[in-house]
Amino acid sequence: MQNRLICICGPTASGKTALSVALAKQLHTEIISADSMQIYRGMDIGTAKPTMEERQGIPHHLLDICEPNEPFSVARYVELADAAAQDILSRDMMPIVVGGTGLYMDALIECSTFSGDETDLTVRHKYQHMAETQGNLSVHARLAMVDPESAQRLHPNNLKRVIRALEVYEQTGMTIGEFNRQHKRSIPKYTAIKIGVCPAERQTLYDRIDQRVDQMLSDGLLEETQRLLSKGELTGTAAQAIGYKELLGYLQDKDSLHSCVELLKQRSRNYAKRQLTWLKRDDSIHWIYYNRAEDFSYVLQEATEYLRNQSVQ
Repeated sequence: MQNRLICICGPTASGKTALSVALAKQLHTEIISADSMQIYRGMDIGTAKPTMEERQGIPHHLLDICEPNEPFSVARYVELADAAAQDILSRDMMPIVVGGTGLYMDALIECSTFSGDETDLTVRHKYQHMAETQGNLSVHARLAMVDPESAQRLHPNNLKRVIRALEVYEQTGMTIGEFNRQHKRSIPKYTAIKIGVCPAERQTLYDRIDQRVDQMLSDGLLEETQRLLSKGELTGTAAQAIGYKELLGYLQDKDSLHSCVELLKQRSRNYAKRQLTWLKRDDSIHWIYYNRAEDFSYVLQEATEYLRNQSVQ
């Protein structure tokens, strides 16, 4: 079978999981997650990781593959996801890649070499310490000295990407732009059939996000956050997961539960906007918009028809 993938993308709470599972059942195939936080064991409720019931017996790859305090890179994701995709293809099935982390999805499709050694954390820790002691602007100013192109593109508060660009420069002697241009594949490894799913009205999406947060709390999000906190696992990248850090004020007796929950909802809405901004720059995505939460049958029908038109049966 050719290196073809089906990619289901969209903002948080848009219905990606339900659509991907329904399509996987129709096509008798398996799912590869493209979510940068669902990789962590024990971070289930806050990351909206599909439950066993929601998976409906469909094998899901790239879930629960590392501990929350374990370093994990985009390069490592590509290595594991590519292996999973090749395994599924070898069994005459077309993998379905689903998730809200556009960077992971794009990286898998490209399968390009990634910048620098993402397991050597010396440089990262140096600049994280600089940010803590001198502020984000000092780190950004350092980047502007060695890589003006990246500094122009990155906001000082996008500390993770600013530090990543500095890591690449110090490890390779090249700017991240130069490195990626030299190591980019001439053509992507995979041909991707991309379907985006999203409510037609932005307010509908925001209502779905608010409802999801309320459901997470009912399902035990506070208890999950407390457990991760008490085990010292809310560190590194995992600590940046929306759904946990917003509740720390309440768990540490600094803020009311109501204010923390409202902050969580607001940050989730902001995250959805950033996801849409990333995805909208890709004109190869076929978007399916729906008007009400109960319109799932319409979304499934439209997705099935589109795949049939792409010779996916």
